[in-house]
Parts: sequence; structure tokens; C-alpha cells
Amino acid sequence: MTPIDTRPKRVYYCNMEEKIEPHKIYTPKEARDFLKISESTMKRMLKGGIIKAYKVSGQYRIWGSEILILVSPKLESKVYRAYAKIRDNTRKTIEKW
Repeated sequence: MTPIDTRPKRVYYCNMEEKIEPHKIYTPKEARDFLKISESTMKRMLKGGIIKAYKVSGQYRIWGSEILILVSPKLESKVYRAYAKIRDNTRKTIEKW
């Protein structure tokens, strides 16, 4: 198993059999298999807009770049910054009471 390389490339490897290409289109099942999440989690992510998907003939299709965003270290830092902002705002509100 090879770790995911964060350097800019066209193809990212999770292990020797799976690869996600940014400009390829995937089904929700393929995305679920890559991300190793359940069907209900995938539905929640699609409904909540966490994964941007397009409906084609009533079925969702997901760009590979959208899947890669989820496993990107950049996303983790954005989540931490959002959490820190909420925490600080909550702390200021409590101090005002």
C-alpha cells in the first residue's frame, strides 16, 4: 500500500489497485469504495453538499477532483480553522454573559 502523495500530480494512488483521476467521473458507489464509507454516509454527504455531485438521468455523478478534495490535507486545515473560529466566538459570547 502506497500513501497518498499530496504533491500535485494527475493521478493519486491509495493502493496499487485504486486510483482517482481528477478529471474522471465516478459513481457514488465508486466514491464510497474509495473513501470506505457507508451508503448512508454518502447520501448525507451528497445532501449536505460536502461532496459536490451532478445528477445525470436521475443518478449522481462525482468528479474525481471532488473526491480528492475530501482526502486532501488542505481540507483538514480548513476544518480546523473553522472549528477554531466557532470556538473563539463561543468563548467571547460566554464571556459577555
